[in-house]
Amino acid sequence: MATKTRFNVRTITLLAVLVALGIILKRVLGIDTQFMRIDGAFITHTAIGALFGPITSATAFGISDIIGFMLKPTGPYFPGFTLSAAITGVLYSLFYYRKELTLKRIIMANITITLLDTLFLTPIWLTIMYQVPFWSLMPARLIKVLIAIPIQVIIVYFVLPRVLQAKFLKQSKINI
Repeated sequence: MATKTRFNVRTITLLAVLVALGIILKRVLGIDTQFMRIDGAFITHTAIGALFGPITSATAFGISDIIGFMLKPTGPYFPGFTLSAAITGVLYSLFYYRKELTLKRIIMANITITLLDTLFLTPIWLTIMYQVPFWSLMPARLIKVLIAIPIQVIIVYFVLPRVLQAKFLKQSKINI
């Protein structure tokens, strides 16, 4: 039987800091257009997914989306994006939580999450919101995906193992 993540002050603080950092990387330092965003939030998303289970990750991602929207709205609020964030949180956890970090796993995680979120769910939400034809969104998104996936894989491959070995995580008593 798998042990549950122990929620103590340090663990909750760590989750809050990662959520806040993700909001900064996505909403403050990210580059927004009406139909696409380029940001570095995948770094904190990966860490949350690796450190916390699917339910905690989904909740954290959903809360992060809502808080990020309240701090810096980029259009009207649409709950589909919050749902996408929660699904993404579940996926990051399914790929990384208590799993061996192999290059194959990191590649599969990035491809799966990117295809589902960037090439499927987000265009659906944009089509619903702005009545833009689904397929007209694909050319720019495909270019973004082809550039982003290798970059994300390389960063996650080199950064995530070091984050998970950090001394402060061991002190937080997170069951990795």
